[in-house]
Amino acid sequence: MNVARNFTWKQGVCRWAILLGVSLVFFTGTARAESCSLSPVHGDLTFPVERIPAEWTCPLHKIIKSHTTVTRVGPIRVAMSEPLYRYLLGEPPFAATLIRRLGFGSYYSQSWGERRFWGDDGEGTKGFVQLVYEDAESRIYLLDGSHDSRLLPHITGKAVVFLRMAVVRDQQGNEDMDSTMVVYTKLDNRVLSGLVSLLHPLIRGMVTSKLQKGVETVHRLGLVMRQQPFRVLREAEQPPPLPEPHLVFLRTMLGPPLDSTQAISPAHITP
Repeated sequence: MNVARNFTWKQGVCRWAILLGVSLVFFTGTARAESCSLSPVHGDLTFPVERIPAEWTCPLHKIIKSHTTVTRVGPIRVAMSEPLYRYLLGEPPFAATLIRRLGFGSYYSQSWGERRFWGDDGEGTKGFVQLVYEDAESRIYLLDGSHDSRLLPHITGKAVVFLRMAVVRDQQGNEDMDSTMVVYTKLDNRVLSGLVSLLHPLIRGMVTSKLQKGVETVHRLGLVMRQQPFRVLREAEQPPPLPEPHLVFLRTMLGPPLDSTQAISPAHITP
């Protein structure tokens, strides 16, 4: 009899322990989700933050909550059709290679996992770019990198980039893309972060300059694709040629393969 009572009592204790454990896990998860909640409004633009995968919510929240600077850039117009623009956004190594071969910049990029890329602008800024979320009109990125320059020492930090895209038409009826970005940056160096009031104009100016130059470089690439498509195809097919899927896409968007007898005009692009 005593044995039965002891067994029943132990069962009850185990049930309560399990219930308590489940309750603590649920409460902790709920509290964490609430503490890492993201505002949908950034720079007067609304983003579907509720659709961001749960594992990225807290990393984004920490940067946004304690950011060093916040910058809005745009809208900046890019002379490029929506299919081309989206393809290049999704393939940074391909875009960087085209930009280098056409002499528009020293960008370098390498795939580093699912929706994750390593990038180097050739001017002191390098790091990892993680695509956290995307839909028809928005993209959200998490950046982790460093910057070196004569004005600033070696600094490291993280950033959250909210990108909004819109399809527009120019006066000739060509399809262009408008891009607006809201960027939260957070420096890793506590000393530099403490001097934010002094460094704010310098850091914000650097971020704005980097973003504008990147978009303007893509705009130049779009112009040469529109005005000199054979030049772009020639550079893409130069040894070592770009991967065949990229070449097929370019030929589909820009025209047939370059005739080896066709002359190429000088590298002059009309703005």
